[in-house]
Amino acid sequence: MNNKLETISNLFEGNEIRSIWDSEKEDYYFSVVDVISVLTNSNNPRNYWNMLKARMTEEEQSELSTKCVQLKLQAKDGKLRLTDTLDTKGILRLIESIPSPKAEPFKLWLANLGSERIDEVFDPELAVNRAITYYRNKGYSDEWIKRRLSGIVDRFKLTDVWKEGGITKPIEYAMLTNEIYKGWSGMKASEYKAYKGIRKESLRDNMTDIEVALTNIGEIAARDIAREEKPQGLKESMKVAKRGGGVAKGARDLYEKETKKFAISKENSLNYQYVDEKLLEDKK
Repeated sequence: MNNKLETISNLFEGNEIRSIWDSEKEDYYFSVVDVISVLTNSNNPRNYWNMLKARMTEEEQSELSTKCVQLKLQAKDGKLRLTDTLDTKGILRLIESIPSPKAEPFKLWLANLGSERIDEVFDPELAVNRAITYYRNKGYSDEWIKRRLSGIVDRFKLTDVWKEGGITKPIEYAMLTNEIYKGWSGMKASEYKAYKGIRKESLRDNMTDIEVALTNIGEIAARDIAREEKPQGLKESMKVAKRGGGVAKGARDLYEKETKKFAISKENSLNYQYVDEKLLEDKK
């Protein structure tokens, strides 16, 4: 876990919710008492949290307790203290459990979100339209969007080949993808994201044209080698993924030799910056 303390402002009507970023799981952990304090105006959010847990059903208690993690967050006196935290899914589940008018907008948003996803099951085009609208709103061109959607289809072709070789677990897909990335960039996905200064955002959405091209070359090569040699199991598939990354590394070396330009860029598409709470404290 990345131990740097992080802060997210302008949430919950401008109130600050302490949080910490887990770079391994690529998710935030939020302070439970901070969320409860904002939504309930309780003078003692810690006691409220204890009473809330006591009112929950056994199933609800089990669900939240398994996700609840104690992490060191900075208290008002500046000291680091162990604090109950929940990941993104857990904190949304907590909000659903709080009988507060301030929680209603979140509950309504969750309900609408669930309704939209159900509609998309019956009409998948809605999901495609949502993705296109999202990318347009982020400023991506229609040509870029076409290439992005095509790349998603190509990615499915690769995972289908992996599946034929006995790959079924998400962690295995992640390991194979990392092997391709490391093959040509020298970094696994989480390290590449850190290099670009992104977190939960899609790595490919924040790549330059050449980075996308090299990623595609690595995956297409790994796919075609796997189709020809039919590797079975993770160990054999890892070797093929590494070779696919090696093909892309060859293309990268040639690109850099001919253009005199570095293929890997820190450039991203964010229109905001993450704030490191510790850096803010150091500036005071």
